[in-house]
Parts: sequence; C-alpha cells; structure tokens
Amino acid sequence: MKKAINLLIIVLIFNLSFINAFGNNSIPKSDSGKMALVIIDVQNFYFSEGNLPLVNPEEASLKAKELLEKFRKEKLPVIHIRHNSSSQAEIHINVAPIDGEKVISKDFANGFKETDLLNYLNENKITKLILCGMQTHMCVEATTRAASDFGFDCIVVEDACATRDLKYKDKIIKAEDVHFSTLSSLKGSYAKIIDTKTFIIQFK
Repeated sequence: MKKAINLLIIVLIFNLSFINAFGNNSIPKSDSGKMALVIIDVQNFYFSEGNLPLVNPEEASLKAKELLEKFRKEKLPVIHIRHNSSSQAEIHINVAPIDGEKVISKDFANGFKETDLLNYLNENKITKLILCGMQTHMCVEATTRAASDFGFDCIVVEDACATRDLKYKDKIIKAEDVHFSTLSSLKGSYAKIIDTKTFIIQFK
C-alpha cells in the first residue's frame, strides 16, 4: 500500500511539472535556444510615403520593434526577410537589422522559396518561429504556411502585422477584415496567434 501511495505521488509530481512547463501557454527558457524571431518585409514601400502603403504600418512596426528588442535582450536569433524591389526596399528604421542578424532577400511571397532560410534554420537547430510583418495576407501567410509544412512550431504576433484594403470584382475588402480572416485561417492548423503584450508576458 505504501509503495502504491509513493508511486501515485511521483506520478502527480511529474504531471504537475509537465503542465507547468507546457500546458500554461508560457514559453519556457529551456526552449528559448531553439526559437527565432522572423520579421517579414517591414520595408519603406509599405509606409505612408511609400508606393504601396498599408493600413497602420507604423503601429505594427512599433510592435515588431518591441519583439525585436526582447529577442536582442535575450540574445536569441533574429531573421529579417526583405522583398526585392527597385525602389523603397530598405528595411524600415523601426526594425532595421544590426550586425550579426540574418537578412534574407526574396523574390516571392514565401520566404522559403529560392532562399537559404530553411538551411539556416536547420543549421542553427531552430524549431520554433515567432513571425510578424507585412503583408498579413501575403508574405506573412505564405511564409507561415510553408514553415508549418516544414515542421516548425509557428506563432504569429497579430498586432505586429499589417495589411491593406483589397478589391475583388466590385467589392472592397477592408484591411481589418483581410487581416483577421487571414489570421483565422492560420490559427490552429498552421500557427498559434498571439498579441505582442501577451507574448512578452508569457516569455519566461
């Protein structure tokens, strides 16, 4: 009887430890070495004076900046992805890369297509991606879906992303609807969706 009680206590302790580490939505430090921030296409052409301005790009870029500062403070990998363009293609000053941070240039919506992103992640044993950037319904979505298909654990930070109004036939789809419908399609099957404040609070 005493042995059975002791065994039960051991099992309960193990289960509580497991729940504390993985069941409370926190991001444990023990996992942090395998995590990277991916900032997608926060470039000058998407801002108010650019040739393809989005809705609220400044606000989204400042949230991305908060994430960037957190990752730098924790000395975790940061990956900047930029879309090739003949003009206004510079990464915005709010999230400009510093020496030592990986910068990837691409020609397609999917950040993995014809780039060294996958090799870089595998070589650095990164398994969890925190993604944000522009545009939610294009490069953020395409890169997140591809990352999930490659087996990465993905988190999209919703308020650190921005997009624009779209037109289909005679209908205008507002940026907010585009943004949230995209996040809804990613949620669960491809990524966890979270806001900046919650992510930073949960980072233990």
